[in-house]
Amino acid sequence: MPFAPDRSTVPVEPTPPTPPPPSPQGGPQQGGWPAPGPYTSPGMPYLTGPNAVPYGQPRRTTNGLAVGSLVSGIVCCLPPLGLILGLVALPQIKKRDQAGQGLAIAGMILSALSCLLLVIGLATGGFSSAWSGFKKGLDEASRSQSAFSLKTGQCFSADGDLEEYTTDVTVVDCARPHEGEVTGGFKVTGFAKWPGEDAIDKIAEKRCEAVNAMYAMDTWAVPGDVWLFYYLPSSQSWRAGDRTVTCTFATEKRSFSGSVRSDASTLDAHQQHFLKTVNPIETVMYREPDDGPDEDFAANKAWAMELLSTFDAAYTELGKHSWPAGSTAAVTTLRKELGASSKQWLELATAADAAAYWEAYDEAWESVPDSAAARTALGLTGTAPEGPSTSA
Repeated sequence: MPFAPDRSTVPVEPTPPTPPPPSPQGGPQQGGWPAPGPYTSPGMPYLTGPNAVPYGQPRRTTNGLAVGSLVSGIVCCLPPLGLILGLVALPQIKKRDQAGQGLAIAGMILSALSCLLLVIGLATGGFSSAWSGFKKGLDEASRSQSAFSLKTGQCFSADGDLEEYTTDVTVVDCARPHEGEVTGGFKVTGFAKWPGEDAIDKIAEKRCEAVNAMYAMDTWAVPGDVWLFYYLPSSQSWRAGDRTVTCTFATEKRSFSGSVRSDASTLDAHQQHFLKTVNPIETVMYREPDDGPDEDFAANKAWAMELLSTFDAAYTELGKHSWPAGSTAAVTTLRKELGASSKQWLELATAADAAAYWEAYDEAWESVPDSAAARTALGLTGTAPEGPSTSA
């Protein structure tokens, strides 16, 4: 048997690949191996489609000045800036083959319109009016604050009804219509924990009466429908450390204009002495008992005696002071009338029973003198508001 060589040990030359058949003359090469496609770098996905770029070729950028031109045109803060940036951006875009031509053109158009509006506004005064309105709005916004942060002498309008826990108020010029004027305030002390609204209310009423009396000594200058009003801390604000009571003169009806302030900072020594002397008469008049002498004779008799004491005290104090020449006659007349009225109130205060009290009641009230002449002579308000303050 002929010897057969072991082909597993004999090297075999590889068969060369069969070349593709020649293409017709002038035609494209048939078959073959395709050229490598576009790619980025090893490990990155193969790029295809319209956004694919050859390896190493940078992407087309957007001109920054074109973007700035559009933003400036939209914001309108500096109208010429957008126009300038756009003019600089256009040749750069062409030279550097950048994107952003549309942005630059849009920015230039918007800036041109802004410049035109600015010129028209300055020429017609519209820009000035708009700016004044804008500043007025800012001013009003800055005046909105908490009722508990108001300061003495500030006038305000409440956002809503004047309620105990109103927190939002707007400070306004006192010459303008407003609902309230701050007369002062104080901090509640003496309580380790929340004492309750009623306890604070009693303190506030008494303390704010005194505060208001010193703030508006010329009581006739206070409109008849403007009364004592105060803001109290709530149980929630108390836990946060709030102890402030804010005293005011305020109205729940129609707004009033002008400040009611007439204290030591606005009055001279003669005016102050006069008001300190006669104002207690008004104060006691307001305290007349709600029940008549038939229901509570003792309370009415005690009130009449208190009012008699204020007449006598006013008579004495008016005689002690040296008044300016222009007011001496008027004050002297008022003092004589107070002496005569005192006799009528003595009869009322010493009435034996309710019937005798009613008999002397009308004559006592009719004897109360009118202090308008003396007030006017001293440069105070000469017209009384409606109510018990029309007397003395």
